[in-house]
Amino acid sequence: LAIDEFPALFIVAANAEGVTRLRGAEELRVKESDRIQAMADGLAVLGVEHQVVEDGIDITGNGEAAKASYAGGQINSLGDHRIAMAFTIAALRASDEIVIEDCANVATSFPNFRELATRIGMTLNVEGKDE
Repeated sequence: LAIDEFPALFIVAANAEGVTRLRGAEELRVKESDRIQAMADGLAVLGVEHQVVEDGIDITGNGEAAKASYAGGQINSLGDHRIAMAFTIAALRASDEIVIEDCANVATSFPNFRELATRIGMTLNVEGKDE
């Protein structure tokens, strides 16, 4: 029932201590994108250690609260609003900016996401004609 929340949980896992293992999540591969692979690709860009398996992923978290958990980088959300929002939140613990491509769908699925993110202190810059 929580299948749409898993991209955000992958980011939580990247910030946790130890290895987080997700199994039995084949449905993530047939959503708006292959969310397991999309998240794995994004985590790789940020330098987060992980291993993809057919029905899930293992993510090794940094877990050190005193420093950034991972690097920044350019992420392709593949037009999947959940991937875009997850990596937006990941920016809170990144050592450099995270640029997210193809995220116009966020405005459709969660119209006030940008407003809420800025309300909690995030700085979001939207480039191009699509916000």
